[in-house]
Amino acid sequence: MTASVATPVLSSTVFAATAPTVAPTPAAPLSLQVSDYKKAVAEGATPVDVRSHRRRQIDGALFGALAIDAVEVLDRLTPGTSESLTAARTDSRWILVSEDGHEAEWLAWHLQARGVHGAVFVVGGHRRMRQAKVNGRIHPDELAMISAHES
Repeated sequence: MTASVATPVLSSTVFAATAPTVAPTPAAPLSLQVSDYKKAVAEGATPVDVRSHRRRQIDGALFGALAIDAVEVLDRLTPGTSESLTAARTDSRWILVSEDGHEAEWLAWHLQARGVHGAVFVVGGHRRMRQAKVNGRIHPDELAMISAHES
């Protein structure tokens, strides 16, 4: 006499009831082409120059950009930290610019991972912007303030 082993049959409805539904996170771009820089700034994105002070002295300032050294960017642009800028919010739109784009890419990726989905980097960085003769805009009142300060 042989014994038979009963094999349980699992219904597919058991698995359907236990699988949670997760809403997909909207895809956020990570990069910005130099040709789109001026348009993004005009639409309200804030450029952030993450190059060192020395590099800005050598290659020139990025007009209209916040100048924040790369080592401070994550603390300054992530909302809710003791070091956060008052403008740092999860819906902030930051355009990070490093010398060649690589450091800014890393920083933009980490800001997006922290929930700041509007953080992007400029492909090719400041070097590519210089080649394309793209710089920020300086407003007449800022120019007057600089002139008054140097007098």
